[in-house]
Amino acid sequence: MVRKMIAPAAIIALKEALTHVYWYKSDLRSFLTSIISNSALLSRLDWSGYKRNIIGRLVDFLASRQDEYQGDLLRLMTEVSKINDFSHLERLDGGKEKAKSARESVAALRKLAQPHEKIYKEQKEIEERRRVALERLLQTTAVKEKLDDLTKDYYQLVGSSNPQQRGYKLEKILKVLFEIFDLDPKASFKIVGEQIDGAFSFEGTDYLFEGKWQKDLVSAKDLDSLAGKLSRKLDNTLGLFLSINGFSEDGVKAHSSGRRLIILIDGSDLMAVLEGRIDLIQLLLRKRRHASQTGNIYLRIHDIIS
Repeated sequence: MVRKMIAPAAIIALKEALTHVYWYKSDLRSFLTSIISNSALLSRLDWSGYKRNIIGRLVDFLASRQDEYQGDLLRLMTEVSKINDFSHLERLDGGKEKAKSARESVAALRKLAQPHEKIYKEQKEIEERRRVALERLLQTTAVKEKLDDLTKDYYQLVGSSNPQQRGYKLEKILKVLFEIFDLDPKASFKIVGEQIDGAFSFEGTDYLFEGKWQKDLVSAKDLDSLAGKLSRKLDNTLGLFLSINGFSEDGVKAHSSGRRLIILIDGSDLMAVLEGRIDLIQLLLRKRRHASQTGNIYLRIHDIIS
């Protein structure tokens, strides 16, 4: 079957809209990370250069290889076309003009993107079939029984008053859970002090994992430690932090500005996965995309499921 190519005018409009919508390169990079399936592409760009050149090189590369990256282009066009809040630009110097230019460029892209809605719809149908397949996977006897066993183990831990024993058992639960969803663990989930450390890969991006089960909310200081480790890794490395009892407001705010490197999950998220109300893959996708689009790295499970 001959693939229908995206019109050159739409490609140009996409580059123009991206240039105007994100004033800071850190915000642009966070947004692109949530859309591009292979985030390694972003690490190859010269982020010290001009924003327009960065966008041009990326979009032109995707457009030149539509047999492989058309899905990324369509998602990019669609998500940019949906943007209707430009208040982040209005707060800058000359904000009204910046917001006006962004609004006009997005409107132009939206008009040119409409003829490609059928292609995008087909891509979404493929994604929906994948989602249904994952749901069926959860219903298969082997996986469901394994999740049921992990859920029982986790319930037993909730009433435990022995932090060390609780930590070791939680480590085993997480290791099995990540294996169930084929997240390619690159290191065993190990207890280091009072926390669980590990690493895994997801959709072409490497993740460092930290987990804590403590009485107090995880603070900005705890998140700073993981951010420090990430700063010494490759650009396409992100962090996933699990705090069973949640995170302090100052910690969430401190790491929701600039380039978002860390995604936060808590005990409620873990329970939803163990009980089969959402699979781990969809949870990570939703949280990562929400962080890139809104800056909020702590999307609650009830907001996702509702």
